[in-house]
Amino acid sequence: MSKVQNGQNVSVHYVGTLEDGTKFDSSHDRGETLNFQVGSGQMITGFDKAVVGMQVGEKKSITLAPSDAYGDTDPNAVTDIPKSNFDPSFEPVVGHTVVGQNEMGQQMMAKIEAINESSLTLDFNHPLAGKNLSFDIELVGITV
Repeated sequence: MSKVQNGQNVSVHYVGTLEDGTKFDSSHDRGETLNFQVGSGQMITGFDKAVVGMQVGEKKSITLAPSDAYGDTDPNAVTDIPKSNFDPSFEPVVGHTVVGQNEMGQQMMAKIEAINESSLTLDFNHPLAGKNLSFDIELVGITV
C-alpha cells in the first residue's frame, strides 16, 4: 500500500480542537473530505507534514504549536481604526468580526476588541493565532 508523498493530492477527514477540547472545525460536519496537494502550501505547515507517510485508512492524532499552525499573535496586528471609516449605520459590538478592504482592495477580517469614543480597536490576527491546535486526521484517498 502506498504512503503519502509531497506533491500528491489527498483526501482527508479531520476534526480540529482547541486545548480545552472545543471543536473549531470538522470535515465531517460539512459532509465532505478536505482535498489538497501535499507540500503545496495550501495547508498549515504542521497539518501538511502530518499526512506525509500516511496510508489510506490510517488515522492519526496530532497537536500543533502555533509555529506549525497560524503563528503567534502579533501585537502590531491590533490597531485603532477611526469610526469615520465605517458606515454611519454600523453598530459595532465587542467580539464581533468585521470585514473590510485594505488600500489594495484585499478583503480583511478583524475582531472588534474595544469601542472607543472616536475609534474601534480591531484585532487583525487570525482567530486561531497563538493557539495550540489538535487534529484527528483520517486519510481517505491518494491521487497523483
